[in-house]
Amino acid sequence: MGLMGFLFAPRKDHKGWSTPSEAARLYFLLVLGGSAVWAWPLTQGNILLWLGLVAFVATPLLTVGWWLISLVSQRFESRVLVDSLNRIDRSKKKSIHSFRKP
Repeated sequence: MGLMGFLFAPRKDHKGWSTPSEAARLYFLLVLGGSAVWAWPLTQGNILLWLGLVAFVATPLLTVGWWLISLVSQRFESRVLVDSLNRIDRSKKKSIHSFRKP
């Protein structure tokens, strides 16, 4: 699987739930970092205004970007989140953590 498959393949966690792809995770960091750098000079160092502007700008960018990433990700088969998930004994009904006392 090439770079596109690595970036856009949806990830399955230890419970089998779908989690964001690597592309979605990288996009999140890029959008937050980019909006933070862009907004800092506009807010002249006012932290609360900066946080509000970053949230205001990043929200629609993340929504549209994640939607586009999900459209691309539909072409790829899901992969496990980490390779150690391939070694889990799925024949057991209870997880390791179910034996802990509350």
